[in-house]
Amino acid sequence: MTTLTIAVPDQAMLDRLSTTETETELVVWTTDDAPLGRPIDLLVLPYSVSPNTLPKLADAQVSVVQSQALGYDGVAELLPAGITYCNAVGVHEGPTAELALALILSSQRGLDVAARAQPAGLWKRDWYPGLLGSSVLIIGVGGVGSAVEERLVPFDVTITRVARSERTDDHGLIHSVTDLPTLLPLADIVVIAVPLTAATTNLVSGDFLDLLAPGALLVNVSRGAIVDTDALTERARTGAIRVAIDVVEPEPLPADHPLWFIPGVLITPHLGGNISSMPSRVDPLVRQQIALLQSSRPPLNVTIRN
Repeated sequence: MTTLTIAVPDQAMLDRLSTTETETELVVWTTDDAPLGRPIDLLVLPYSVSPNTLPKLADAQVSVVQSQALGYDGVAELLPAGITYCNAVGVHEGPTAELALALILSSQRGLDVAARAQPAGLWKRDWYPGLLGSSVLIIGVGGVGSAVEERLVPFDVTITRVARSERTDDHGLIHSVTDLPTLLPLADIVVIAVPLTAATTNLVSGDFLDLLAPGALLVNVSRGAIVDTDALTERARTGAIRVAIDVVEPEPLPADHPLWFIPGVLITPHLGGNISSMPSRVDPLVRQQIALLQSSRPPLNVTIRN
């Protein structure tokens, strides 16, 4: 087998991989470091890194980039020629769906209200919609959307799914996005789980939000730019809708932005993939990519090949 140079972002990952990998040279290297002076067969990026760092790879002799993130918006425009980019399929779908469920339950049961009342010692007891028996519209049927659906099923909800085009699978009908004007008014909860593309930027516009039933809950665990923040803020301010989001445009949301202070709005700071078990899913993916490269096979999860 060919000896590969594998660059990882930190010593912790190097230590974890070095216990099992053979026929490889493992080094710690990031785009902030000087070029190694030799080819890098596989570069693993840090988890939280902006695509704006990718142009630094132009002189780094990198063949394949393995992201630790699922999203890849903005990468195609910035990735230097001759580099293959792979995203982290199988790493974040479950944790992101877990957070989506937490946001839904917190909003539907008033847990955010109770948490805000706790420091003042207030016993705020009220009625909330709950999740049981709700109608949930999931927009996006990829890894995250499917994982959200799987976790919602035990709550005895009615689930409707939407994708770019109509089709059926083992779970039944998947509606087209062209059906949204009919579907949105029927939903108690709308979950956004689509990647950010030119087609989905500002998908959730003022017109979209105006189709929601009064008091419906919008949940976004995808990308902030899919939602028009100004339109969202205005509808939440009037009480027309409720909001539970892990992503927002811009990020971080400025401390004085009015969305922070509106009742019925729950915001988490892009925590979808941030759980401590992440290495248990990232490391096997990196090992699999190494094995494929050693046997001269193409890597998994190629999203961009410049």
